[in-house]
Amino acid sequence: MRAIGSSIPRVDAWKKVTGEALYPGDIEMPGMLHMKVLFAHRPHARIVHIDTSKAEAADGVVAVFTAKDVPVNEYGLLIRDQPVLCGPGSDKEGADIVRFVGDQVALVVAETAEQAQAALDLIDVTYEDLPVVSSVEEALAPDAPRVHAHRENNVLQAYRIRRGDIEEGFAQADVIVEETFRTGFQEHAYLQPEAGVAYVDEEGRVVVITAGQWTHEDREQIAHALGLPEDRVVVRYAAIGGAFGGREDMSVQIILALAAWHLHKRGIDRPVKIVWTREESIIGHHKRHAMVARARWGARRDGTLVAVQVDLTLDAGAYAYTSTKVLGNATLACVGPYEVPNVWVDTRAVYTNNLPSGAFRGFGGPQGHFVAENMMNRLAEALNMDPVELRMRNVLREGSLLPTQAPVPPGCTMPQVLERLALEAGWTWDAERGWQAPPPPEPTPPAPRPGLAALEATSPRRLRGRGLAIAYKNVGFSYGFVDECHATVELHGGAEIERVVVRHAGADVGQGAHTVMAQFAAEALDVPLERITLIVSHTAETDNSGSSSASRMTFMAGNAIKRAAEEALRLWREEEARPAVAHYRYIPRPTTPYDPETGRADPNITYGYVGQVAEVEVDPETGHVYLTRVITVDDVGRAVNPQQVEGQIEGAIAQAFGWTVMEDFQVEGGRVLTDRLSTYLIPTVQDVPEEMRSIIMEFPDPQGPYGARGMGEMPFIPLPPAIIAAVRQATGVWFNEIPLTPERVWRALQEKGTE
Repeated sequence: MRAIGSSIPRVDAWKKVTGEALYPGDIEMPGMLHMKVLFAHRPHARIVHIDTSKAEAADGVVAVFTAKDVPVNEYGLLIRDQPVLCGPGSDKEGADIVRFVGDQVALVVAETAEQAQAALDLIDVTYEDLPVVSSVEEALAPDAPRVHAHRENNVLQAYRIRRGDIEEGFAQADVIVEETFRTGFQEHAYLQPEAGVAYVDEEGRVVVITAGQWTHEDREQIAHALGLPEDRVVVRYAAIGGAFGGREDMSVQIILALAAWHLHKRGIDRPVKIVWTREESIIGHHKRHAMVARARWGARRDGTLVAVQVDLTLDAGAYAYTSTKVLGNATLACVGPYEVPNVWVDTRAVYTNNLPSGAFRGFGGPQGHFVAENMMNRLAEALNMDPVELRMRNVLREGSLLPTQAPVPPGCTMPQVLERLALEAGWTWDAERGWQAPPPPEPTPPAPRPGLAALEATSPRRLRGRGLAIAYKNVGFSYGFVDECHATVELHGGAEIERVVVRHAGADVGQGAHTVMAQFAAEALDVPLERITLIVSHTAETDNSGSSSASRMTFMAGNAIKRAAEEALRLWREEEARPAVAHYRYIPRPTTPYDPETGRADPNITYGYVGQVAEVEVDPETGHVYLTRVITVDDVGRAVNPQQVEGQIEGAIAQAFGWTVMEDFQVEGGRVLTDRLSTYLIPTVQDVPEEMRSIIMEFPDPQGPYGARGMGEMPFIPLPPAIIAAVRQATGVWFNEIPLTPERVWRALQEKGTE
């Protein structure tokens, strides 16, 4: 293949490195106004009164908007449980209640951003504080205050899986391990904070230029809140500086449209722009779900898993966002990529007055696999069995049944990934002893890297360890959600194809999706890449493509573009159509939701399979954990662009290391204590591993375009439990909670030393 499988430079690379590419915050338009948002900065309160008169009279102020100005004051990707603006005067019941510090209360539009910011301070809001639900334990208490008063309790969603006889399973177990795990929130920390511009065009349509992950869903939510038909709203994306799931839900889209629409009705046809600060971004968009889980796993002496029981709770925060779907993934993932005859899983997502939680790379997979892989490593130790050997005896294979009692979709390569990972990391296998790990890394004296000499410890030695974990992750929307992806391909020219126009709504959020789209078209049509023109991420020009999430865009867009291109080529050749235009709507095989009693389901279209080995150094004097080496084996089905695949793997490693070791998102009583990047630390180039080996396996997925699977989320998922296992080997201490901050590690080592 010429286009597929080649590390073709990204189609947007030149514009981005030269600064020609415009991100939403870069856009300037004639006569542009500027908008600022008044956030509640209260975790739970009733707004009794708002007085905006002083703000309206302030210098440069053009308009102030509150809840009474929102035609349909509700929104939400899956459940419309959040007001656009909180306050009295809205028809929406409960809209006068703020439920987290980032709820939006008022908008100020002014000639300059500075004038809009100054006017915010002149808005007088009278609050009546309400009881704060600050943890999942508080939310589940029988007498807990309700975050949403109309609900019977704070449980947003609950799932269960029942397979086999759990008591009989534990009766068969020779070894039983029980643990409780906790993971924290995580901030997306994308390069470009939320921003955008909105105006009303000459056709009377509200146009919103922003950055997101799903143009058509943005349009639907904007139109609903404004009470407009969808064809009166246009959403298009500028360059997007990262997303990771953080742009799946609304931030500035609706309020921009609201301001532009109201100004238009007042005869003021001027664009409106907003740019959030980093602090506003951190409190204004959702986070990765914090989790608490209790797990009990049992195995026979030969390593066969016989019983898995997990009780898992996610902190949904103040509103639903995508919590129900994230919970669905965690429910399956907490059993891991293993076939187990007896399974008993109870999960729930609960409302609190913390920041809402939602989509974040891995989408429930990291939390679920954190439980599963930590339990497998503990079982291996309790059984005195090699962790690869234990996994190989239980891992999902072609034809295996999932915990939901559906067969794993064709193309399961978890055993092949595990075997390759073990061999690459130095494991050996023989018929008598099975898999055997290489010797633990030897302790080494500290060797500070350039630029860190003043920060790194001077302890007499560092402790070294190695750990392993594996994972699988769904590709595409799940649990009965209908997935679809549209593409249109136009062929122009005379005797030969001179120009190809591909129309596709999919967002390129930094992962290179648009480059891959061009590669699919070039391959299917056998034309040079330079003849491909993309029209993308524009609701007036393209049909719905679904979200750039769920590791689905390569899989879904590839299938849609490939088939549209093949049909256009047929028209070109057989009917001599000039131009030849073909549209294709790709719908993958259907999935089914969990049965409410048994959890039976055919949950996902297909899966990607990944494994990682992590090597760490731990400074016993300070508790610092250094990730020195990561080996990743990832079956991507077909590497459409190998360089981009490696980039996704390396980016996932950095992000997963941050969640596991550095990123300590602090919330106290619903108030965020780490609302800036000086207090919420994310990895820099000095923190990433010195060696990252990316082994790309290509076992074609039967459903994938040219065999390709999705893979953008997969390399995040197994790294956290692999690091935990490596720290255990280095220090002799198991950790059940992340992040592994220096203080947490140091205190655990001190306690171990006093035993």
